[in-house]
Amino acid sequence: MSMLVVTDGAVSVNGRQWIRCTQSGPLDCNWLVPEQERDPHQRGRCQADSLIRREPDASDTIAREKLVPTTAALRRLVYQLLDIGLPVDPFWRRDGGLAFDLVSSYSAGERVVIGHANGVITIDLVESLDAYRETLRVRLGEPYRTMLGHFRHEVGHYYQNVLVETGPGADRYLAQCRDLFGDERTSYSDALDRHYTFGAPEGWRDTFISEYATMHPWEDFAECFAHYLHITDSIETSYEAGMVLHADRLRFSAPRDVVPQQSYADVPVEQMLYDWKWMSLFFNRINTGMGKNPLYPFEIPSPVVAKLGFVHGVIRETATEQRREEEAPT
Repeated sequence: MSMLVVTDGAVSVNGRQWIRCTQSGPLDCNWLVPEQERDPHQRGRCQADSLIRREPDASDTIAREKLVPTTAALRRLVYQLLDIGLPVDPFWRRDGGLAFDLVSSYSAGERVVIGHANGVITIDLVESLDAYRETLRVRLGEPYRTMLGHFRHEVGHYYQNVLVETGPGADRYLAQCRDLFGDERTSYSDALDRHYTFGAPEGWRDTFISEYATMHPWEDFAECFAHYLHITDSIETSYEAGMVLHADRLRFSAPRDVVPQQSYADVPVEQMLYDWKWMSLFFNRINTGMGKNPLYPFEIPSPVVAKLGFVHGVIRETATEQRREEEAPT
């Protein structure tokens, strides 16, 4: 979680030697791995790249080219998961652990469906092509579609499963999750058919963050989880840049200065979303001033605030428990 100067391919930190990830060349990875105590299943890869279970063959040069920006998004995802304190348990360490199949629908005989199943997240590398992704975004009526967005949405499915539905906190979380998002036991295939036949129900903006979230309780949770990651990452970046919105200098009316916090872990989600409301207004104006679409083209109604509050609580409680386990004497 630090930036280091590496000379001769290695660096020492507190007496421990760290060397470059084996994917520093093929995937432009700038992460490090400890020289000692390396797990052979990790294949000399850093924590993020070791999560890749499947990837294109070396002979598939076009797909391999698209793998580079995709893994950059993957590393950003994993950094954020570690930063907010979520467990990142790899597939090579335990059954059902987190894994990524990064494959291309342009490869011969391969039909790729982006999704999550039993810890494995499948991503279509073709989504890294701007023209292809934008065509799908317009055809599906989505205001936002990015590779990092796919990662954040699909990992939401993973964490709903391992934290809310089957984890040690399931007795506390599951009933509340169903009250907020709906019963995940309803037929997913029926919901899929209904959504793509009739679309989102009328008035969906009053209770959902996106049209896709209306399809099924699983998708509602994953969409809210992704938005939580969008918002917290953007706020953290603003904090690191020292950005402050001064109320007395704004042309639009803000009731107080908006000062991004380093962490919102110990405050209600409403405080974070209040700051984000004003920050996103500023970011949207920057984008439209450049002739682009708004950066964050979403509204957050009260029912979605409650859903994001649930996600906030699950993440913070999980992070606290993780810290206790790490600090406990062995």
